[in-house]
Amino acid sequence: MPKILKIVHFVLACACCVFSYARSARVYGYVVDQDNVGIELANVVVLNSEKPLGTSTNKNGFYELILDEADTVVLSFSMVGYTSVQQRVIDLKDVLNINVQLLTDEQLLTEIEVRGLKRTQGTMGHIDAGTTRVMPDATGGSIESLLITFSGVSQTNELSSQYNVRGGSFDENSVYVNGIEVHRPLLIRSGQQEGLSFVNPEMVENVGFSAGGYGAQYGDKMSSVLDITYKSPRAFEASLSASLLGAQVYVGHGDSTYSQMHGLRYKTSKYMLGGLATSGNYQPTYIDYQTYITWKVGRRWDMSFLGNVSQNDYRFQPDSLSESFGGQNAKNLNIYYEGQEKDKFLTAFAAVSARGHVGKNVEIGFDASGFYTNERENFDITGEYVLSNAPMGGNSAGAVSSEQIDPSTGQTDVLGTGIFHQHARNSLEAGVITLSHKGKWVSGNNTLRWGVSGQAELIRDHISEWEWRDSAGYSMPDNGRSMDLYYTLRGDAGMTSARVQGYIQNEHKWNTVSGQWILTVGGRLQWWSWNNEVLPSPRASVEWIPGWKRDFCFRLATGLYYQAPFYKELRDTLTDALGVTRIQLNRDLKAQRSVHVVLGGDYYFRAWGRPFKLTAEGYYKYIDRMESYTVDNIRVRYSGRNDSQGYAGGLDLKLYGELVPGADSWISFSTMVARQRLLGSPEWIPSPTEQRYNFSMLFQDYIPQLPQLKFHLKMQFSEGQPYYAPRNNQVWGRMPTYKRIDIGATYVFNEKTAKFMRAPSAKHVKQWAIQFEVFNLVGWKNVNSYFWVADAYNNQWASPNYLTGRRYNLKITVDLR
Repeated sequence: MPKILKIVHFVLACACCVFSYARSARVYGYVVDQDNVGIELANVVVLNSEKPLGTSTNKNGFYELILDEADTVVLSFSMVGYTSVQQRVIDLKDVLNINVQLLTDEQLLTEIEVRGLKRTQGTMGHIDAGTTRVMPDATGGSIESLLITFSGVSQTNELSSQYNVRGGSFDENSVYVNGIEVHRPLLIRSGQQEGLSFVNPEMVENVGFSAGGYGAQYGDKMSSVLDITYKSPRAFEASLSASLLGAQVYVGHGDSTYSQMHGLRYKTSKYMLGGLATSGNYQPTYIDYQTYITWKVGRRWDMSFLGNVSQNDYRFQPDSLSESFGGQNAKNLNIYYEGQEKDKFLTAFAAVSARGHVGKNVEIGFDASGFYTNERENFDITGEYVLSNAPMGGNSAGAVSSEQIDPSTGQTDVLGTGIFHQHARNSLEAGVITLSHKGKWVSGNNTLRWGVSGQAELIRDHISEWEWRDSAGYSMPDNGRSMDLYYTLRGDAGMTSARVQGYIQNEHKWNTVSGQWILTVGGRLQWWSWNNEVLPSPRASVEWIPGWKRDFCFRLATGLYYQAPFYKELRDTLTDALGVTRIQLNRDLKAQRSVHVVLGGDYYFRAWGRPFKLTAEGYYKYIDRMESYTVDNIRVRYSGRNDSQGYAGGLDLKLYGELVPGADSWISFSTMVARQRLLGSPEWIPSPTEQRYNFSMLFQDYIPQLPQLKFHLKMQFSEGQPYYAPRNNQVWGRMPTYKRIDIGATYVFNEKTAKFMRAPSAKHVKQWAIQFEVFNLVGWKNVNSYFWVADAYNNQWASPNYLTGRRYNLKITVDLR
């Protein structure tokens, strides 16, 4: 650690020396109203400048200007509905903080409604998608990597964009893009195989996220909703970026009647996978193309097309693994591999949408979308392993005496040797077609929303995988009569099904002497042809914004939520007399059912002249008709039966604000208990994703004299998840605490910070940035899963599969105009 700190200090000192030539001054501050609430989009203009100079405040009322040093500068602060203020600055140099309060203009109040003095978020929070551009991210850039710093959200694999919410599995999180639910591949079993998230951050305008208690317009998933809205550019914009993790190109253009966006992304995680304990030849490549086009049809209708195609190739030839584990009773495991793995995941998505106005207060929309995936998973890998006690005693250098070494193997205190052979030829092809209609009617203080959709699903699946093990010359399992496979799974299955869904929801607002109230009541109804099940899902929430001097908001949400099964959940298994386990689809499987109760509140305040928000939410979820499952890396294996029940409860806290002016940061802490038990069993055991504590943080900072040099820190400390013995639903233990710190530094060149950017040759370059990142700064060895080894007596040891160590990344981004 001391060496790392010295290097960081040296880099910062060099950066300050290199860029200290700039003879400019920085003026920054906040524009607030008489309630000390930041005013968004207020104008800040230099009046006595030869050329137009100015800016607008952000959502928190923050502004920043980079000006040439001058004897006198006159600044004007203005906003429609407020009286303007002028501020004269004499001898402008270095850094100056100016905070201004604007009073409402009483003459304009009869004509203009001033909004935004109170915040109403409900259970749906909002995220600044621009933060993903500068946040250190081992996945190569995704919205989901930002989510894991939110309260109630956790992740234990930096190679994946999957996340858990309040004790739920990966499959319990729904993702919507422009109101259309999107899907992901079904066969992916590890973070190494995973490519990029469906969502392209460069194309995003708004991001909403709810960790529970969401409204009826969102579908049948039990944990969370990520609601993405893509933007419609009104002028030319483009960006290019390249790093050790891949590259991306984005181009957008539009006007008042037409817009188009195109994004091309390439990712290779070869460099990151080089930090894993298993050495070998990793060849993962991911390429993704996405487009979003909008156009107007007459005065009342808007049309849009969203398309995506991606291909993920994962090739891997393992070589060897050598690692120690076990603490005081330390063990050494050495594995020597032969063979390879070849996987390919091809997905495509397309959606055509129409939005229109029928009358003054009614909006309606129609969507037609299709999703297709073709997945292949093939591997033949043989490994020879030696398990031994780690060296104990010896000299200070860790030498081992000759008595401790087995001359035949060179290992110390050999506990077991063996061979295993893993084989798979799996394939899956699936298609989903959806037609939907939705609408909204606004009348006074009421907003009525409704929707109906029909969905057809066609899936074909072939599974053939097995594992053979031999320990000390004995095939396992050893019955003394024949040589059996340790594990085998086979199946040819398919399904064709249809779903019909509908929802209706009404939101009513009214004011009383105690403050403003918002009541939302709605319900969903779904029917699925596979099991002929009808799922009614009533939901309700109430929000109270007191008329107090201090800015508080309180909310209560409840509802009956279902996890409607998709294909993976239907896979039941049946083992025949020969020990072969075969796949069969369970037509009697019912949707998992959960009752949510969420009680929370927000407190908005200002400290040190800057805005902050403290959020607290307590929740309880009871789940019946639950389907037990285990998690291995990012693969979720379901039992295929409604064989258990469970519950989850906890408290989420989040402090959000500008710890330094103009840069959003937040700190999150969550504590929870999530348990489940098999039907007929009296014992409650931890659920596979229970993490009883989770602390995360995203911090942004900069040097006041050099605001174009920014620093970013992402931190996560969370309890390890439970793990299980192979093909056994009983908890074996708990993984070590997941600990990770990622840092990054970004220097931005634009017209304000670099004179060469004002040259005519750079007129089409808006800005460019250099970013240096350090992943897993401390080099903690995190565990995501276990590899199990055994001897002829079936004694089993769990050898941890460690995630990536410290890695470095350099990224260059250019924005064009």
